[in-house]
Amino acid sequence: MRRIVRRKKGEPTIALINIVFLMLIFFLVAGTLAQPLDGDLELVETSDLEGREPPDALVLHADGRLSYRGETQANITQFLSGRLEDDLVQVRIVPDRNAEADELVDVSRALREGGAQEVVIVTERALQ
Repeated sequence: MRRIVRRKKGEPTIALINIVFLMLIFFLVAGTLAQPLDGDLELVETSDLEGREPPDALVLHADGRLSYRGETQANITQFLSGRLEDDLVQVRIVPDRNAEADELVDVSRALREGGAQEVVIVTERALQ
């Protein structure tokens, strides 16, 4: 009679990997990644501050008017006529929220054609 020898199966590594993965997820969720703020700390609120454009930016108003440093500009040519070549490396535009998108594109295109190397549109970033 022949004797049957059974080999012991090794432990499956997939089960071990699953357990390690679950432990990793548990500690990521349960652990604190950053120190919490003090309970009595009140952060500054900026939602009620008056927004003003940067002083070196061309402002496009909702009605299509252009202004620079508080002075109304008749057109892009008038704005570009007083600028040095260094001033045209980067030109900033602050559009009004209600300004027409076509108008903004036209102003940007005219600035590029007038010699501006880079046109930057300044916007507001809200954390609400």
